[in-house]
Amino acid sequence: MTHNSQNGTLKTVIDNKIATVEFGHPAGNSFPATLLRSLAEAIKTLGNDNDVTIIILRSSGSTTFCAGASFDELLAVSNIEEGNTFFSGFANLINAMRKCPKLIIGRIQGKTVGGGVGIAAACDYALATSNAAIKLSELAIGIGPFVIEPAVTRKIGKTAMSEMALEAHDWKNASWAMNKGLYANVFEDIKDLDEAITSLCSKLSSYNPEALYQMKKVFWEGTEHWETLLYERAAISGRLVLSDFTINALESFKK
Repeated sequence: MTHNSQNGTLKTVIDNKIATVEFGHPAGNSFPATLLRSLAEAIKTLGNDNDVTIIILRSSGSTTFCAGASFDELLAVSNIEEGNTFFSGFANLINAMRKCPKLIIGRIQGKTVGGGVGIAAACDYALATSNAAIKLSELAIGIGPFVIEPAVTRKIGKTAMSEMALEAHDWKNASWAMNKGLYANVFEDIKDLDEAITSLCSKLSSYNPEALYQMKKVFWEGTEHWETLLYERAAISGRLVLSDFTINALESFKK
């Protein structure tokens, strides 16, 4: 199943109870609102599919996993309501991943920024290449990683999250991300990464689906309040994105 548009691509393949979902966008696999919505819907659909036990989440290409929110769409936000709606897209996706009854395995093949770090953190288990450096650049453009913070903090802790948020211009390399707990393991290249994911997922897909589901519920205990928290956070970003600071910063970033 493939969904194609100028707003990016989304492709789902199911094989031997393993669903592979691949998102793509020409601008560094960044997310316009429609692609965020499509991905959240795909995760929900697969969660209800009895022929699926495990979901692999990946992006297209070999260099960037995800560049976060679409700059063009951030610049196009003209009022509070639009800002709120746009950032709620990330809240919807993270909540869909959190509530999905299937385990989600992240394949992080390259650099990841902003919202992309939140998506990697919302996976139940993420494997990466040594090129998969991460950065939370939001403060540098006048907003902050508000919506994704709970997901990132849940994986790496408040201290490491704070370090990333404040060092908004600095990349943290893949071994840093692994040491902090974002990645379970890091591989030299994509070939090794894919072999490890294939091996892991074939084992997982042979386990009792009910046991996996109950285990996932345990992993996410204590996050029920995200149902409201992430939307409160989206409202903060939605307000900040309208500031002169952010508009000027985005314009100069684009140049």
